[in-house]
Amino acid sequence: MTFHLTAAFSSILTVILLFTFFGSTKEKRSNDNVLFYPAYGYSSGDDWVIPIRVYVYEYRPGTQSLVRRMFTRIRGLNEEQAQIFNSRIRDFVVDSESRETVLFSFDDDPQEEVFGIPDGEGSYRSTGLNGFAEGELRISKERMKEITAAQNPADGWLTIRAVSDGHPGEGRIKLIEPEGHSVISDVDDTVKITELPAGSQIVIRNTFYKEYVAAPDMAEFYHSFGENTAFHYVSGSPWQLFRPLSQFLFGDEAGFPEGTFHMKSVTKNFLSLNTWRDLRELVMNEDVTFDQKITQISQILEHFPQREFILIGDSGEADPEVFSTIREMFPDQVREIYIRDVVNARELAPERLEDMHIIPAPTIVFGSSQFDELPEE
Repeated sequence: MTFHLTAAFSSILTVILLFTFFGSTKEKRSNDNVLFYPAYGYSSGDDWVIPIRVYVYEYRPGTQSLVRRMFTRIRGLNEEQAQIFNSRIRDFVVDSESRETVLFSFDDDPQEEVFGIPDGEGSYRSTGLNGFAEGELRISKERMKEITAAQNPADGWLTIRAVSDGHPGEGRIKLIEPEGHSVISDVDDTVKITELPAGSQIVIRNTFYKEYVAAPDMAEFYHSFGENTAFHYVSGSPWQLFRPLSQFLFGDEAGFPEGTFHMKSVTKNFLSLNTWRDLRELVMNEDVTFDQKITQISQILEHFPQREFILIGDSGEADPEVFSTIREMFPDQVREIYIRDVVNARELAPERLEDMHIIPAPTIVFGSSQFDELPEE
């Protein structure tokens, strides 16, 4: 039995978001902050095109504390679990800031040029009701050559920094050449142990209450592709988990190669129709992650038509089916598919893994976990 990530998250996320919305609305808050999600740049004629996404928010420490105390009581969390939960919910309980225009510059740019996210009408895009703004930044290759030479980053990642008033924040951008090799990787049960097939309680425990655990030997496998390989991590988890996931995966303990993230949008402003749509999709649409991954992976391949791609996922959800579809859509670009087999599909459903490389893994059984027993409800 395979348990869907969206089904596992839907109940706890709904409770967190409802409590956040109707909870401490008058608390004193901090200044605005900007989160730049890591971005890649692709070549288009004489320009580099950078799909960029920012989030503007204010911390709500009072609400975060209330949510922590509520779940500590309901779930019977011990102190260590409560502290982990507190860190994981941070971006779920922040206040999204709308109608904010974020301006930024590249570190060490000799021209000190200021950029914004173009709105297509000669101005800059502002954040919507849910605090997000996204679009494509287009910069000439001549200018990017100048900026890159000035920064000269050892790891190839350029640094940008918000310069608009009241918007502290910085981000990273990797310019990826038109030709070469890229890896597109799933996250849960591929590079991080989540135990999706075990069911919702175990998934929630491993996501919100427990220290993350890396999938054995996978970081070494990823580094074996070479330092010139580009990496993209595509996950069915919501964007609100980006920071704890990226800090874990790219930190010293897990040690995976740094790359861009592509995650599920779960908006949380209950005055926005998009929020109700996202929550409905989480609860009712079992294909939402399948469709999300097809869309996001397709876009990456379309931006790099001359690059070869290696797709790596697991058998716990629909990665084999997603990757088969992508291979049919882009037969000249998909070089290899690797599947970490966590449900013994190689014996029980070998047709799912046809023409794919199998990475054997311990079989995850519904209702059981390789970790300690769940706390009492």
